[in-house]
Amino acid sequence: MSNTVLYLITVLIWGSTWLAIEFQLGVVAPEVSIVYRYALASLVLFIYCKINRLKLLFNLKSHVWFALLGAFLFCLNYIFAYRAQVHITSALAAIAFSTMLWINIILSRLIFGTRAGRRVLFGAFLGILGIIVLFAPQVGEVSLSDEIFFGSILALLGALTASIGNMLSQGAQRRALPVMQANAWGMLYGAFLTAIIALFQGQPFTFDATFTYIASLAYLALFGSVVAFGAYLTLLGRIGAHKAGYATVMFPVVALILSILFEGLGLDMSIVLGTALVLLGNLLVLREK
Repeated sequence: MSNTVLYLITVLIWGSTWLAIEFQLGVVAPEVSIVYRYALASLVLFIYCKINRLKLLFNLKSHVWFALLGAFLFCLNYIFAYRAQVHITSALAAIAFSTMLWINIILSRLIFGTRAGRRVLFGAFLGILGIIVLFAPQVGEVSLSDEIFFGSILALLGALTASIGNMLSQGAQRRALPVMQANAWGMLYGAFLTAIIALFQGQPFTFDATFTYIASLAYLALFGSVVAFGAYLTLLGRIGAHKAGYATVMFPVVALILSILFEGLGLDMSIVLGTALVLLGNLLVLREK
């Protein structure tokens, strides 16, 4: 599968998960919903690997990589992101999380010695600027408070842990650990670790047996986790985290387009200009030689 197709799959699916996550919040604690999501996703991946006779037995050293991947990419990342939106708007969360692009660039340079060219750096700048322009009207209505500051810190921690997860996946692939099996084990470890955190917090393992909760859970597990992570982490292994990370800037754009189509969001100059900046930055980042 080409890099372009992998990128489109990642952006379109993860851009749409913003809507699906809304149906997960309310009755069931966020941490518990994350446990359900990744337990189901890992089960699907293990069944897929078994059917296709892919190797599932790995040595202890490999499992250390899988456990770290699970902790950062499938556990802490989502706990911080979900909890951030309890304190701040999705607009602020989107801006904070889009900083993962810059964190990827910095960590890739420090850990792997990857140099981001001028076009990548300028494209990243345009992308973040575009996200700020997109959400400027909503951010302008927010007053600075301790709660806003705390929520923003949580969102930034989510971006940081996700970026560390990116580095771990890239490192695992350089050690010839296959993406599909790494995701299966990583998601299982992530679900287990999140369950421990939920129990430690005293969160009840309730379940919302409504159609919207079950349907959104299935979509997030199968498409948002199995398909999108498979596509993204494969792409990351091919082109590096400093480029693949630009997908995080594209997610809010897709979410806004879906909101315009299905939720009646009005089209204004901030959306047009912000989207144009993000797309131009996308072009610069992914087309750099």
